[in-house]
Amino acid sequence: MDSYFLLRLVHILSAVIVTGTGAGIAFFMFMAHRSSNVQAIAVTTRHVVLADWIFTAPAVLVQFVTGVLLMNRLGYSFSSSWFIAVITLFVFIGACWIPVVLLQYKLRKLADASLEADVLPSDFNKLMNWWTVLGIPAFIAILGIFILMVFKPLAVM
Repeated sequence: MDSYFLLRLVHILSAVIVTGTGAGIAFFMFMAHRSSNVQAIAVTTRHVVLADWIFTAPAVLVQFVTGVLLMNRLGYSFSSSWFIAVITLFVFIGACWIPVVLLQYKLRKLADASLEADVLPSDFNKLMNWWTVLGIPAFIAILGIFILMVFKPLAVM
């Protein structure tokens, strides 16, 4: 198999992992929170933190590395409008994701501390609101990167 196709496959698979994990995490966090079941929320927040480290973080790193390698392989310019748009969205997503990860740690701690009382503190809902406010635009930006990757609407050379 040509190394270009292998590189492209790894890049696409890591994009799928980032998107799928993000959507899955969002769905399960939302559903657990909506249930108001403190035990379910505690278990879900633990799994969400773990999933971000097992799946999301490595896939983001692979995305960046394979993206740069593909740019070099294809001779795309790092000063092109296309690359500037992609890297801007990538940085924006990271600027949203890092606080989301920190919020997830706080949410996990609050949920675990609430297990005995079986009632979440009001801070939990405030943090969940911030988690959502940061997550939605980040996920939309991921879709924007997909559009740029597939259609390449801006010059890449």
